Amino acid sequence: MFDILEAKLRANPRKIVFTEGHDARILEAAAKLKQGGFLTPILIGNVEVVKAKAAECGFDIEGLEIIDPATYPEMEKMVETMVELRKGKMSPEDCRANLLKGNYFGTMLVKMGYADSLLGGATYSTADTVRPALQLVKTRKGAHLVSSCFILAREGKDGQELLAMGDCAINIDYQDTVDKEGNVTFTAAEKLAEVAIETAKTAKVFGIDPKVAVLSFSTKGSGKGGTVALSQAATAKAKELAPELAIDGEMQFDAAVSPTVGQLKFPGSKVAGYANTFIFPNIEAGNIGYKIAQRLGGFAAYGPILQGLNAPINDLSRGCNADEVYKMAIITAALA
Repeated sequence: MFDILEAKLRANPRKIVFTEGHDARILEAAAKLKQGGFLTPILIGNVEVVKAKAAECGFDIEGLEIIDPATYPEMEKMVETMVELRKGKMSPEDCRANLLKGNYFGTMLVKMGYADSLLGGATYSTADTVRPALQLVKTRKGAHLVSSCFILAREGKDGQELLAMGDCAINIDYQDTVDKEGNVTFTAAEKLAEVAIETAKTAKVFGIDPKVAVLSFSTKGSGKGGTVALSQAATAKAKELAPELAIDGEMQFDAAVSPTVGQLKFPGSKVAGYANTFIFPNIEAGNIGYKIAQRLGGFAAYGPILQGLNAPINDLSRGCNADEVYKMAIITAALA
């Protein structure tokens, strides 16, 4: 998988911003990327502090760009742009204060076209990475929400097995959006359908031919209550919006992955028994599901990969290691 992504980056050079340039894990990954030569890291932080930390840890970052928000010569231009983007929700003083933080500053570098992508979260919370992205980079045209996807990979006798799972990190659940007059403007089913379609698109980037199962504790109407109706309606909406997509639901996980069970419970389905892209009805099921695959199934999990934004911006786990930073940087930049 990473050989394919690296080849894409060699053919299309990209820049990636690391919002926490002082962190040893970030520095180790940046040094490795420098050595690889297929992706250009930009480190955010005090120049002397970043260089001193790299030297202390023995990481070669010579020649990499380090930008300190406190001394950035184009700060006033950046403040003006951010004030315009926030449309009166932040004063110039508020914008300037936020831009001294790596998460906001790095996001503005992407917004203003100086970099192609961003990776943060080694010390920031997910909210602190996603919030600036929503406020500044914003959702792309046609997208109604930001969601996430995990790519899971393990080696098998027939080569690498790849799966996609969404949404396991961002959307707690799916509720109708209602305007001030009480009118439903975007249904819960439309939201979950969008997650399914976006996750299928992400899966394709990684070489997965998506066969999408919208999961539940019920298969084809065998159960009622809970999120069954949501999964049913979301499947129907996704088929309407993306008729070319191989998608079925609602179905239980065994029906999704076992051909015998799938064709027994969901006869005639092109997905049941052969699914490789799994859509969960809420974050609880998704987060539990991908971690079971990771810890008991032997899959490496890469993500969360954010979907629906105008530029690739991704979040790290605060418990990440340097290898995870390195691989997530490649994934993030390849999405550009």
